[in-house]
Amino acid sequence: MHIEYMRALCLITVKPSKIDAVVQILKKKRKVVKQIMVVTGRADISVLLQGRIDEINSMVIDFKKIKDIVTTETLIEVEVNLGW
Repeated sequence: MHIEYMRALCLITVKPSKIDAVVQILKKKRKVVKQIMVVTGRADISVLLQGRIDEINSMVIDFKKIKDIVTTETLIEVEVNLGW
C-alpha cells in the first residue's frame, strides 16, 4: 500500500505579544510539524507541515484550539504540469 505524504504551509495570526507563547506550544507538536518560522506580513508564524492529508487536517484543527491563535490559512502543496 502506498501512503501519500504531502507538504503544507500554515500561516498563523496570533494575539498581540503572544508569538513566543504560541511558538513554544507549536514546538511540542512534532509528528507533522517540520519547521516553525516567525515571519513578517499578514501572518505572524509560518509552520511547514508534512504528513498524510488527514494528519495535516487534524493538526490544523488542533492549532485552532490554541487560545492565542486568531486565524490560520493553510496552503497545500500541489503538483502542476505546465507542459514546459
